[in-house]
Amino acid sequence: MKKKIIILVLILLIIGIAVFALTRNKENPNELTLYGNIEIRQVDLSFQVGGIIEKMFKEEGDSVEKDELLAILDSRDYKSNLEKAEAEVEKTLALKNDSEEKFNRNAPLVEDDTISKQEYDTLKNTRDKSAADYDSAVAAKNYAQNQLDYTKIYAPDDGIVMVRVQEPGATVNKGQIVYSISKNKPVWVRAYVNETDLGNIKYGQMVKVNTDTVNPNTGELRTYQGQIGFISPVAEFTPKTVQSTDLRTDLVYRIRVYIDDIDEYLRQGMPVTIKVDLSSNADSQD
Repeated sequence: MKKKIIILVLILLIIGIAVFALTRNKENPNELTLYGNIEIRQVDLSFQVGGIIEKMFKEEGDSVEKDELLAILDSRDYKSNLEKAEAEVEKTLALKNDSEEKFNRNAPLVEDDTISKQEYDTLKNTRDKSAADYDSAVAAKNYAQNQLDYTKIYAPDDGIVMVRVQEPGATVNKGQIVYSISKNKPVWVRAYVNETDLGNIKYGQMVKVNTDTVNPNTGELRTYQGQIGFISPVAEFTPKTVQSTDLRTDLVYRIRVYIDDIDEYLRQGMPVTIKVDLSSNADSQD
């Protein structure tokens, strides 16, 4: 009796294992599964001039809005240079106006030889030189104004501060990184598709993107809507970072999936799974 029970248990166990294996290995022929990683555009921000950092307004993890002021340099020297340039503009403008008046007043006198041709040429050259000096002063003023404006860093777009490299009081050079931010948009997934599946996807095709994180409110994986926005025309060998049951020496095509409903839970480099509904695509082609 005991032997029969043991045999029955073994048979049921074998059947269960077989069913589990078949169920696990069974793939949905109408669904293409791809693997990739989240990619977010990262921007390194720096001053366009050197100096001592006076204030920094954001910490790592803070959200920023486009054109928001992030940091400023000690700008006293740059303000002084601008004031000097403005004074030079006023000085050269006065000389320019004076030389123009002298030329306009005396130029007609050359016709009756009241003034010589040489005096006429001197008046004309003085007028032209003063005009050029004024233009040069205006250009120098604009340059000084730009240098003063460059003592401030503004956010180029909406995003999140990833790294705060410097601190107030630090002396930085032109182009030295102060902040690194990740832009909120666009957010996309870099993935790869096998050559045999390439004909089943197209630009603008809607897909589902799942992360490995379970939403505690729903108990399900966090899911996002996206669409295929780029398909590389050039094949390449499968990258080592791609997880696939196929051989890594297979040729694949790189694609980019843009995510529409982004939130703060998407992280750069996060692995995701892409689900492509091939049945809906087939219906649209019929």
